[in-house]
Amino acid sequence: MYQSFEVTARPDQGPPRLARLRAEMQAEGLSGFLVPRADAHQGEYVAAHDERLAWLTGFTGSAGFCAALTDVAGVFIDGRYRTQVKAQVADVYTPVPWPDVTLTAWLKEKLPQGGRVGFDPWLHAAGQIRSAEAELQGSGVELIRCDNLVDRIWQDQPPPPMEPVKAHPLEFAGESAADKAARLAGELRKAGQKAAVITLPDSIMWLLNIRGADIPRNPVAHGFAILHDDGRVDLFMAAAKLSGLGDHLGPMVAQHEPDGFLDAVAALSGPVRVDLNTVPQIVADRLGDRLAEGGDPCALPKARKNAAEIAGAAEAHLRDGAAMVELLAWLDAQTPGSLTETQVVTRLEECRRRDNALQDISFETIAGTGPNGAIMHYRVTEETDSRLEDGHLLVLDSGGQYLDGTTDITRTIAIGTVGQEERSCFTRVLKGMIAMSMLRWPVGLAGRDIECVARLPLWAAGQDFNHGVGHGVGAYLSVHEGPQRLARVSHVPLEPGMILSNEPGYYREGAFGIRIENLVVVEEAPTLPGGDGERAMLCWRTLTYAPIDRRLIVAEMLTAEERRWLNAYHAEVAARIGPRVGGDARKWLDAATAPI
Repeated sequence: MYQSFEVTARPDQGPPRLARLRAEMQAEGLSGFLVPRADAHQGEYVAAHDERLAWLTGFTGSAGFCAALTDVAGVFIDGRYRTQVKAQVADVYTPVPWPDVTLTAWLKEKLPQGGRVGFDPWLHAAGQIRSAEAELQGSGVELIRCDNLVDRIWQDQPPPPMEPVKAHPLEFAGESAADKAARLAGELRKAGQKAAVITLPDSIMWLLNIRGADIPRNPVAHGFAILHDDGRVDLFMAAAKLSGLGDHLGPMVAQHEPDGFLDAVAALSGPVRVDLNTVPQIVADRLGDRLAEGGDPCALPKARKNAAEIAGAAEAHLRDGAAMVELLAWLDAQTPGSLTETQVVTRLEECRRRDNALQDISFETIAGTGPNGAIMHYRVTEETDSRLEDGHLLVLDSGGQYLDGTTDITRTIAIGTVGQEERSCFTRVLKGMIAMSMLRWPVGLAGRDIECVARLPLWAAGQDFNHGVGHGVGAYLSVHEGPQRLARVSHVPLEPGMILSNEPGYYREGAFGIRIENLVVVEEAPTLPGGDGERAMLCWRTLTYAPIDRRLIVAEMLTAEERRWLNAYHAEVAARIGPRVGGDARKWLDAATAPI
């Protein structure tokens, strides 16, 4: 279990906190200060100690940053959070649509005479700073490395997490840590590189076959690592976290306290490989001309799941599917208006916790009914907890962290009698999800090349959604895992073994939201009769098994091929999940998976 702290700011706390930050800026001779949602390890998720953006502004989304100047403070958010940010930040903050408006363009507009904008070099990736400095050339706006000014004024800042680390069994990892390190070291030698600096927590966990609990819902531990070209690993992690590992790390891993990390980086012989998208600027500063640009050496090997990891994920999804069926059957038996979002979240977690392999949920469950469903990353609170009323759509996005795999599933559920417009929109989203599920594509294509397939039915109706079609998923690791994505910005070719989500949606602000999500794994596609046998193709295998709400489907909008896919999928759900549930849940499942 991790230790939890309340770090979010109320809107009325924003003005005085911003005022104190501005006083520190003035004392340092700065025109501004950047506050990212990031920590020194540059992962997507942060511990309570590092929730500086939420503490300062009140915004709790998983991506974004604040640029606080002396007379304006912009909170930069992407399309997922443009509704949420309005409800969370005080009037002293100005929401900025990002990346439509870039930080550098905004700074040049707000500081036309130039200025000194401070940033903590631990909290910004070297590639971000390099690009920003190039774009600000000649503008008079300078980026200045400095101490973290938020830490100076956050008097009750939680301490850094210090949770124990556990060994991840080889039966689930599928490859020993020593073999992984030797394999990656060989790649360094081929590239003529002496070492690689690794800062992403999930990369270190994967490489060393360990798991931690420093981040809520993510089995990772904070630390840094240096992989040498002979397979040795220097691990910089508090000894208190590692005390229960025994001899698991073996002789190839030398353990050090984190405060020795920068000195060790400075002492390395070059070239030293770093991922500019994730390594903190302060590490790049210490390396200087010894820095060799390259991706995180663990990223692609971690993304290409081996046979043990895929088998574990498949089994975890079956148990998770049984928990979902138990929940959906229970929910369907309730009277509209009798439940709140919180009650659904609680019941679903109870269903999952009947599985002894469950370590935690994989993220805070999203249960948004009616207008709340239109907030893509909605989190129910005491203030927003709403009743599931007749005619509502409930967006239920959840997952589990199991020893053998990580799950992530979204179902949109009809509460009572739902209107025709909602059903039509739902069916378009379903058509997009089915289209992606059935897709075959040539080897070498990336997520950006195929993600539009899931949007086409919505585009035909003049509709769309402001998030990616899918994200990578780890093997009992982060529920959001790169570098693979189904998104317009993803240039990473899809490869066998990669697990991704397939989750198109549609959101009508103030009215309803829709999302349907299955996890899928990339496989080599069999050659079809009459096909080009010399052209290698890939396809998906579905991992998620749970019914899709038939009450929301306008059957006449589906093609014959789409109906066949849906009926075959539901038949598989019944066959795979049916033996795992009983009583009323089994009866409900039989009805929910009947052909249409």
